[in-house]
Amino acid sequence: MFTADYIKELDKIKNKYEQSRAALLPILHFVQEKEELITPEAEKNIAEYLGIPVVHIHEVVSFYHLFHQQRIGKCHFSVCQTTACALRGSEEIIAYIEERLKIKPGETTPDGKFSFGLVECLGACEIAPIMQCNKDYVGILDKKKIDELITKNS
Repeated sequence: MFTADYIKELDKIKNKYEQSRAALLPILHFVQEKEELITPEAEKNIAEYLGIPVVHIHEVVSFYHLFHQQRIGKCHFSVCQTTACALRGSEEIIAYIEERLKIKPGETTPDGKFSFGLVECLGACEIAPIMQCNKDYVGILDKKKIDELITKNS
């Protein structure tokens, strides 16, 4: 269950909306920022707080790639794999990340520094291939940019 202080923070978010359900995405972002992931317990607590079925919370959490149900690395690469990115080399970028970090999509390095996953679209086809490094978009990817990001975040 959420603490009283936690609920005060959630109230600040919820009070910005006419309907409490409309606050779901900002509340999920807040909870993930605080907890680093969205657990089944957090889903239940959010559902109770907003007065909506927990299945609706889970549908949102499992649909959006920005919400994590397991711990990720301090630096998380979300690599786009859709048509524009694939045509511009995302498969090679994915293979290079796997080679450099010694992990597959959905995994985290043993030291917890890096993780990466595949996403369907980041909506920035003009700078394909693209990925998000945490919240930052990095486009027109090549091996040099990947190396720079790994060095910067090591």
